[in-house]
Amino acid sequence: MAPWRDCKAWQDAGLVFSTTSNEACKMFDAALTQYAKWTNDQTLGGIEGSLSKLQAADPNFIMGHVITNGLTLIGTGSSVRLDRKLDKEIKKMLALSQSQPLTEREKLHVSALELFANGELPKACDTWEQILHNHPTDLLAIKFAHDTYFYLGRQTQMRDSIARVYPHWTHDIPLSSYLKGMYSFGLMETNFFDRAEKLAYEALAINQTDAWSVHTIAHVNEMKPDLKSGLAFMKQTESNWKGSDMLSCHNYWHWALYFIEQGDYEAALTIYDTHISPRCQSSGTMLDIVDNCSMLYRLQLEGVKVGDRWKGVNHLTKKHASDHLLIFNDAHILMASLGAKDQNTTQELLTSLQELVQAPGEDYILNLAPRLGLPLLQAFVEFENGNFDKAVELLYPIRYRLVEIGGSNAQRDVFAQLLIHAALNCKSKANQKLARCLLIEREELRPNAPMTERLMRKATAVHALG
Repeated sequence: MAPWRDCKAWQDAGLVFSTTSNEACKMFDAALTQYAKWTNDQTLGGIEGSLSKLQAADPNFIMGHVITNGLTLIGTGSSVRLDRKLDKEIKKMLALSQSQPLTEREKLHVSALELFANGELPKACDTWEQILHNHPTDLLAIKFAHDTYFYLGRQTQMRDSIARVYPHWTHDIPLSSYLKGMYSFGLMETNFFDRAEKLAYEALAINQTDAWSVHTIAHVNEMKPDLKSGLAFMKQTESNWKGSDMLSCHNYWHWALYFIEQGDYEAALTIYDTHISPRCQSSGTMLDIVDNCSMLYRLQLEGVKVGDRWKGVNHLTKKHASDHLLIFNDAHILMASLGAKDQNTTQELLTSLQELVQAPGEDYILNLAPRLGLPLLQAFVEFENGNFDKAVELLYPIRYRLVEIGGSNAQRDVFAQLLIHAALNCKSKANQKLARCLLIEREELRPNAPMTERLMRKATAVHALG
């Protein structure tokens, strides 16, 4: 690969840095590259090793602090509200930014991270967009905005943010092929499946180890749904993307979803036990945790006995019960505590969120909690307790607004499945009829999906019994 970019290379690219340390610039490039590729380069000690070398080369390099703190915040595993070390690092970054001359672009990067740390995610995105108006090849701004739009459920903005800069990314710019993968994901989430698939395959033709582009194609095959193509594609490409330690667990999750859809639960559990659970236990990252919880919960909804598997994941999730960084995360943490019958953690999660929403301030996510977060979480609890009509009463009115809590269409489908299963189990004839209506809708959007057919047979049986 090309050598890491030094001060002059970044300047020549129109992205000036306020440091004279070539080593700091090179390690910034190394960390950014690994972030874009969703993998840790072990020859560098991974992203963590690269950031350590960066800080050692120039402790006052403001963009070193920006990328270090930004990656921690974007990972949603730590909260400035709860993590004293992170809070200290953010304050240190802000103080450093006031003590030295910076470019306007660097000042905006610092401002965006301060907004994100304070829970003002939409304003952070606006600030990254400001950067991109003048610096369309600033990949850190692109990636941070892309990931944050994802957390906000702003699919159109996620797509268009890339569309605006895409023509500037000529093939000679480092990492340009990865922009194709990012753009393809936004297109897929807004139902431009053919265009998304084309761009993802273009990216893979340049670099077959691009796990994010593999991920787009996995989504497309699920949404169609084309299980045969999806299963074949994942099997054929596995050796290319399984080394992506940040994304391999998620791609295996997608693979297992095909098996759940077609009712091959043993195959799904094999992937879970062989790949998803071990990777989650090893990394402890929130993305892997979410995949773990979602997989087990979907299997449970299908009537599969998952044994004591919930205990292993609940061990990871319970320490995040009071984080409340994303409602999407909260829902999955709740799945684990309910699955493990851990009533203390369930209560801690619900009570701490209720307390925070009393005075949410400018925190965008906490402001969503009263109308979306708490009803969603309570619906899970009611379903677990067998109060199916109450679960429907809570979940049905917010179903079209759940996009606001983030995640992909595929990830949020677990909430749609929960609503259908709740309605199917209701005593109310009206809700039983609602279940049939939801399944008819699902069949129209995803024709000939085996899961829909299974659930429709159940709905027909319930109707006949009534």
